[in-house]
Amino acid sequence: MASDMNGRKSLSDFRHDALSETTSTNSECVERARAGDLGNLWVTAARQTGGRGRRGRTWVSEPGNLYASLLLIDPAPMDRLGSLPLAVAVAVHQAVRSVLPAGAEPVEVKWPNDILIGRKKTCGILIEGEALPDGRYALVIGIGINVAVKPDNPLYPVTCLREQGASVSADELFAHLYASMAEALQAWDKGRGIREITARWRAVACGIGEKITVNLPDRSISGHFAGIDDNGLLMLDTGSGKIMPIAAGDVFFGS
Repeated sequence: MASDMNGRKSLSDFRHDALSETTSTNSECVERARAGDLGNLWVTAARQTGGRGRRGRTWVSEPGNLYASLLLIDPAPMDRLGSLPLAVAVAVHQAVRSVLPAGAEPVEVKWPNDILIGRKKTCGILIEGEALPDGRYALVIGIGINVAVKPDNPLYPVTCLREQGASVSADELFAHLYASMAEALQAWDKGRGIREITARWRAVACGIGEKITVNLPDRSISGHFAGIDDNGLLMLDTGSGKIMPIAAGDVFFGS
């Protein structure tokens, strides 16, 4: 394997297993981790029968789109893992932007890691972790990208790459993602490169300075999106001279 002297990742460190069908690429990665897989493993599937999104939502998984999960083992000390979603978002943003034609609508990242094209969602990312019995920690990065099709009855505006003028296949898009994720994880450097990653994230962020509503498990809070701090927390300006840091929530613009 071709990690550099600091143990950072390069393309040759990663493996890929392409499946025709599975319940969920995330679940497949977790099962392999439990069976002793050493990590740095991509699992893709042409179709998922039990795809899922954040907060237990169903992720529509028809053929033609990209369904991919990356298994990492002990990717960083636990206190540095909070910034990993930002690195993932930067990588997916780069992959999506690279396959769109010139003149396409802007590709942006909605906090923390939704990818929007023209303010329409085209990608969902689900990151899950599990402590293994042997003391290792398995972290799975699940990525679903609307390439050829999109949900029929979405809860919010959605799009797909084909609708945006991209003629790329799911396999071709994955090749871009494979490379951009390796580069972003190298820059993230087990959490040591957080300043580099947050700078990249801010450069492609959606809606900084705009009015937003953040739905939390127990309430909704409105204010202006003041960006993110150096740990990736959303900074909400509630208008009372107080900036509220938010670790997790669903963001809606213009509410």
